[in-house]
Amino acid sequence: MQYGFWLTLLLCVSKVVSAESIDTVASHAFLMDADTGYVMLNKNAEIPMPPASMSKLMTAYMIFDALKKGEYTLDSEFVVSDNAWKKGGAKTGSSTMFLSPNQRVKVRDLLRGIIVQSGNDACIVAAENMAGTEEAFANLMTKKAKQLGLTNAMFKNATGLPDPEHLISAHDLARLANRIIHDFPEYYPIYSEKEFTYNKIKQGNRNPLLYSMPGVDGLKTGHTSQSGFGLTGSMKTYDGRRLIMVVNGLKSMDERAQESKKIMSWGISSFENLEVLKTEKTIVEVPVWLGETKTVPAVPEKKLIATAARGETPNIKSIVKYDAPIAAPISKGQKLGTITTYLEDGNKVETNLIAMDSVGKVGFLGKIKALLHL
Repeated sequence: MQYGFWLTLLLCVSKVVSAESIDTVASHAFLMDADTGYVMLNKNAEIPMPPASMSKLMTAYMIFDALKKGEYTLDSEFVVSDNAWKKGGAKTGSSTMFLSPNQRVKVRDLLRGIIVQSGNDACIVAAENMAGTEEAFANLMTKKAKQLGLTNAMFKNATGLPDPEHLISAHDLARLANRIIHDFPEYYPIYSEKEFTYNKIKQGNRNPLLYSMPGVDGLKTGHTSQSGFGLTGSMKTYDGRRLIMVVNGLKSMDERAQESKKIMSWGISSFENLEVLKTEKTIVEVPVWLGETKTVPAVPEKKLIATAARGETPNIKSIVKYDAPIAAPISKGQKLGTITTYLEDGNKVETNLIAMDSVGKVGFLGKIKALLHL
C-alpha cells in the first residue's frame, strides 16, 4: 500500500538583499540574471517608456523569426522604396545605413544595418518588404510582443522614432533581449560586431560597453529628445553568469556609458550564482516495498541555480512530494515524485525527484519475510 508523503525542506536562509542598494540617475533601470531570472535592480522598470532605437530589438526579432521559419534567407534581397529613403535615409540626419532608392539589399546586410549602424532606412525597408507597410509591420511587432509575454509593449513603427503610443517597459526590453539570445544563437553574435561597412561607408557600433567591458556581447542603444539616452546591454561574466541590463532617460552619451558600466560592474561584484539543488546530492531516502534495499536515494532531476548577494546564501524553501513506499523494481532515473522550490524573489521552480540508483525486487522468500513483518 502506498501513502502520499510530503516533506518541507528549508534549504538555505539569508537576509533579503535590497534591490535598491545602488543609485542611478537613469529614469528607468533594470538588471537581471538571465539564467535564474533574479532581479537585482528595478527602477521604474514596469512603466512603459519611449525606447527610441532600442525598439529595433523587436524589428530584428521579427527578421530572425522569419529566417528561422524559412520565409527568407540571408541572401534574400529587399527593395529600397522612396519612402524608406525619405524617412530614414542620409538626408534625414538620423541614424542611417545610407541606402539609395530602388537599391536591392540582402537581408544579411540589412541586419547589420539595423543592429550595428542603427539604420532607420534599413528598418523601414525590412518592414515594407515583409508586411507591405511599416504600419502593418508595427502591428505584427506588437502582436509578436504579446505572444512573447511582453505585457507593456506597443509599437507604432519599426524604427523607434517618436510616437506617443510607441512604448515599452525596461523589464520587457530585458525579456526581449533574453529571447533573442536564447531563440536565435546563430544570429546573436551580430550584436557584438563593432563596425560594419556598407556602400563604402564604415560605421561603428554605438554600444559603449563593447569597448570598455570584457564579456559584453550586445545589444542596442537608443536616443531621441523624448527618451533621452538608453541602452539594453548583456554580458557573460568571468564566472559564467549572463547579465541583462536596461537603462533609459540619461542626459548624454557619456552619462549612458558611465551609468551602464557602473550598474553592470555592481551586478558582477555584488551577486553570484549558487547551486542550491545538486543532481548528485541525495534529498531524501524514499522507502521501497519488496526491494533488495529498504530505501532508495532520491535526487533532483535537474540542478537548480539561484542568485544571491556574494557571501550570502539565498532564502530557499523546497517541498518534496512522493508516494511511499515505492514498489520494486526501481530503475535508476525513475520518477519518484516532485520538488517544488520557492525562491526569495517570489518565483517557484518545479523539477522531478528521481531514483539515484536501481533497486531490484526481492525473491519469493524475501516476499514471505516481508509479509510476516506486516
